Amino acid sequence: MFGPLVSKPGTSRNNKTGSWRVELRPKFLQKDCIGCKMCAVICPEGCIQGDAKNTYTCDYSFCKGCGNCAIICPKKDILMIKEE
Repeated sequence: MFGPLVSKPGTSRNNKTGSWRVELRPKFLQKDCIGCKMCAVICPEGCIQGDAKNTYTCDYSFCKGCGNCAIICPKKDILMIKEE
């Protein structure tokens, strides 16, 4: 029979996903950000962090490159760029 299919809590922080990200990654322009936090809310990996100055960053070790943050941004202040 198959082994357990449920992972232990916190395994996503131990198993970084950045090594198999799609060919794109988000670039935060930091020009027109209004601090709505929608990018952080919609991120399935929870790897987007921001501060009081509306400066948002992404932990690329966990980012999968899904592009949800760029799609939801009302100011289009996030671009998806080709992975280097």
